[in-house]
Amino acid sequence: MANLQSSKKDIRRIAKRTEHNRGIRSTLKTLRKKVLGASEADKPAAVSAYNSAVDKAVKTGIVHANKANRLKSRAATKA
Repeated sequence: MANLQSSKKDIRRIAKRTEHNRGIRSTLKTLRKKVLGASEADKPAAVSAYNSAVDKAVKTGIVHANKANRLKSRAATKA
């Protein structure tokens, strides 16, 4: 356990960020499943929503840019 006050604060901050990032990653997984399960008429909208969410995750540093490109490419291939 941390002894310094700043270290304790860092632990609280990291826990908060981790929880936030976990929620975003979970949303990405859900959107990916929606792309795979979407009907032919709904696929373009599902892929668009997924790509947008992935781009936002990259912008905030949750997902690496190369991984995002790979995910978007695979989603487009499945659609």
